[in-house]
Amino acid sequence: MSSTKKRIGIVCPYGWDTPGGVQIHIKELADWLQKRGHEVSVLAPVTDEENVKEPYVISAGRPVPIPFNGSVARVLFGPLASSRVKQWIENGNFDLIHIHEPAIPSIGLLAGWASEGAIVATFHASTAKFGAFNVLITPLDPLIERISGKIAVSEIARETLKERFDTEAVVIPNGIHVEKFEIPQAKPEWSGEKNIGFLGRFNESRKGLELLIKALPKVLDKHPNTKVLVAGPGEKESALKLIPQSLQKYFIFLGPLSEEDKVSFFKSISIYVAPNTGGESFGIILAEAMASHTPIVASDLPAFTSLLDGGKFGKLFRSEDSDALASALNEILSSPEKQAHYARLGFEKAKELDWEKVAESIFNVYELAFATNDGVRLASEKRIWNRFRSDD
Repeated sequence: MSSTKKRIGIVCPYGWDTPGGVQIHIKELADWLQKRGHEVSVLAPVTDEENVKEPYVISAGRPVPIPFNGSVARVLFGPLASSRVKQWIENGNFDLIHIHEPAIPSIGLLAGWASEGAIVATFHASTAKFGAFNVLITPLDPLIERISGKIAVSEIARETLKERFDTEAVVIPNGIHVEKFEIPQAKPEWSGEKNIGFLGRFNESRKGLELLIKALPKVLDKHPNTKVLVAGPGEKESALKLIPQSLQKYFIFLGPLSEEDKVSFFKSISIYVAPNTGGESFGIILAEAMASHTPIVASDLPAFTSLLDGGKFGKLFRSEDSDALASALNEILSSPEKQAHYARLGFEKAKELDWEKVAESIFNVYELAFATNDGVRLASEKRIWNRFRSDD
């Protein structure tokens, strides 16, 4: 890695003060860069600036919630946002800007239009999943062509990028701090011999809690002492309405977890289950479970199948099939040997995703961009306007 200290701008497309995988990824990357002496500025939509603790975060304005990918994305677009993006670029004197999700209508796309020079972009979601967003996107091909380095967080993201834009990207997965998942212990009040763990926004149907509820009776038939620990944001009362009265005693709702409690959560369960029905491009929670030596049962979504290498590092079941989910859970709960097998192999896989390795790989892409560009500059208004024209 070059010893020359650089000034790097990072663009986050989603609301910074709303927890999410992309925001966490950018924060980890920014912290890593700063620890190595680089100057970092992160431009992001912010709902409440008082909630922002990181001094390197610059607010681009308040985000607007838009349905996206089976969830709600808080993004920022429009003339005022464009003005703030251009001001940030003009005043930043950046050696490089790193745009996340440049193909959705938020400030990442605006930054791509407004800048020239050393530009790196990370594609977290499949472009094929943008749905209604595609209506808002003007031709992106000129922007994609000007990006110096393209990163996809998974093979499925790389494949859809190739299909949509006929361009290549290097696959660099999201990273985790493996060491922090090794030390903490299980919480006695959460522990149980047959506990199943579920972590996510359980009021989003794509996370699959309803599928788990439907599968549970067949699990209880064979393992009557099973409990389901449900962690993450969401209204418990709304979730309880989905659960038959006879099953409610088997569910324990923990609410949102701190990072420390999340590690204890993984240590307190026998299996981590990911019954997601769609909308996933990587599966960072699965990686964290593997780092905790926790065996996984997951739906066979392309992203999960890729991360688990077709079932080598965790048990896969047919997506949206409650009988298949129940069968998979029973198989693993019934076999301490299989639990130990998946825990051991999963941990070996997790070590490949350690943040130090991931960040080094990202910086290698930066190095290539540094070598072929002389910093970042604001594009002329004429060239910005030309990018909206279909005849260019």
